[in-house]
Amino acid sequence: MAGKKILGDERRQVILDHLITKQAPITGGELAKTANVSRQVIVSDITLLKAKGEPIIATSQGYLYMPSSNRDSMIERIVACQHPPERAEEELFLLVDHGVTVKDVKIEHGVYGDLTASIMVSNRKEVEQFLTKIQETQAAYLSELTDGVHLHTLMAQDEATLKKAEHALEEAGFLMKSYS
Repeated sequence: MAGKKILGDERRQVILDHLITKQAPITGGELAKTANVSRQVIVSDITLLKAKGEPIIATSQGYLYMPSSNRDSMIERIVACQHPPERAEEELFLLVDHGVTVKDVKIEHGVYGDLTASIMVSNRKEVEQFLTKIQETQAAYLSELTDGVHLHTLMAQDEATLKKAEHALEEAGFLMKSYS
């Protein structure tokens, strides 16, 4: 790494400013280049920023600053789905094509209890990036631990959009039950 390292609190402020300004996911690698430090330092800095209450979430596309005002304007619904891993792409495409953001995936594990992973995909490109990362890292889908049973938190601008997406899930054979 050439150039001067940005240290401590100043570096964390630079990270925060980048996340707020860009309003789109930024990878740890990009932030590391900006601050001239390792990606692991960025991971630690993000943890410290979260501990201070900064609304930063980690997605498959990178870190995202998500102030409550953005979340407050969205309506959320949790849906229970079941399908094999081979249908994950179909499920996610179906949802984003209906104008829904898939916030996360949750499972109830017999040993660890509730496990939640952020997804934050809103369009096909983000779904493709998420699925590529799954393949490249040879990671398993959380739902593989529960015979395909999982929950998604869905976000949309209005109730009608959520209802249409939920109906499409049901028609495609993904939906188990929804909770308001």
